[in-house]
Amino acid sequence: MTLKRCSWCGDDPLYVRYHDEEWGIPLHDDQKLFELLMLECAQAGLSWITVLRKRENYRAAFDNFDPQKMLRYDQKKIESLLANPGIVRNRLKVQSAITNARAYLDIVEAYGSFDQFVWQFVDGKPIRNKVRSIADIQASTLQSDRMSKELKKCGFKFVGSTICYAFMQASGMVNDHLTTCFRYKQM
Repeated sequence: MTLKRCSWCGDDPLYVRYHDEEWGIPLHDDQKLFELLMLECAQAGLSWITVLRKRENYRAAFDNFDPQKMLRYDQKKIESLLANPGIVRNRLKVQSAITNARAYLDIVEAYGSFDQFVWQFVDGKPIRNKVRSIADIQASTLQSDRMSKELKKCGFKFVGSTICYAFMQASGMVNDHLTTCFRYKQM
């Protein structure tokens, strides 16, 4: 029996595995949430599969997105990141990841956890949409608008509403699996 999936993942094995095992599953681990948001920031203007294919390179290049280590990056480290063909070599995106590490730590200190901060925008529980086709999926919502505004207030960069909504979908804050997808009912 062939499982029905959201059509956006196509038949690329990496994309299918990501769809089946990660996308839309409620995530509450601070470190993984930070990593996911940083990858979404890197994705701005690109396709998600581009960043997904580079994810392991990102983890190696950015010390597994350890914010304490990222805060210590100096100009030499930034230049080595910009020379790394395994990541998206955009100076603003690379520097924003370092800026975002500081903002992340400030949020953890103020809220007790990053999880608590980001999940407040959906009142702590996933929003379950009834998406029938890819054309019905929104690019942003009032919740992602609010998240974007608050993250920017906290000092984050590259966190527009569309990036925030993609982050919300990926981290399971929003269930945007198609209603015909086998994962929809499991969420």
